Amino acid sequence: MDLPEIEQAATIVRGGSMDNVMPTIQTLARWIDANGHRSAGYNRELYIECAENRDAWVTELQEPIATS
Repeated sequence: MDLPEIEQAATIVRGGSMDNVMPTIQTLARWIDANGHRSAGYNRELYIECAENRDAWVTELQEPIATS
């Protein structure tokens, strides 16, 4: 499936299982707020590495943003 282009996004790359992703999401949200942006759509997850061992996963979280 092709997704529509995101004009501007805040992103963060994390290592490890997605079971404990909330602190990473909160870090990204704080950065967005602290830098004068706001969320502008649905977030995305790009799985860069999906090893059998979930602790070895690498995921990029993408949050579309707009300037407040």
